[in-house]
Amino acid sequence: MADQPDTNRLLDTMADALRAMDLEALDPVVIGIHTGGAWVADALASRLALDAPSGTIDISFYRDDFSRIGLHPQIRPSHLPVPVDNRVVLLVDDVLHTGRTIRAAMNEIFDYGRPERIILAVLASRPGRELPIAPDVVGLAFDALPPGGHLRLTGPDPLTLGIEVTA
Repeated sequence: MADQPDTNRLLDTMADALRAMDLEALDPVVIGIHTGGAWVADALASRLALDAPSGTIDISFYRDDFSRIGLHPQIRPSHLPVPVDNRVVLLVDDVLHTGRTIRAAMNEIFDYGRPERIILAVLASRPGRELPIAPDVVGLAFDALPPGGHLRLTGPDPLTLGIEVTA
């Protein structure tokens, strides 16, 4: 990877922002989007020492490009440990780009119930939004990436966010 921000520092920044929201008092259910979002959710839950239940969702069947790209080869089951009805949901993903993954995740969450509120936390946000979706908490917001640049999270141990440039 060409450039690597300090992922631990970004996670610490996110945890501080969530503490400032008095997240513990909201008693959230923490939901990470497979795969990178689940890794980030675990890292945040550890930093925050939340007693909150945590779960994961795989949005493969909720993607709006499913008919074009087909079935992803590594579909994982979604696991929500508690009902989401009238609960605060902390939805976590690694990179926010077009907003379509978050839209798909919210569609799946609403299939499980009607949350009181969804708080969106992402490790990184990049330009290119196609839907009006914005994070409540973001580790690092990129204004631009190099031509052909993509953000990629590797992990889970260690978690490393980097910029890859493809020709």
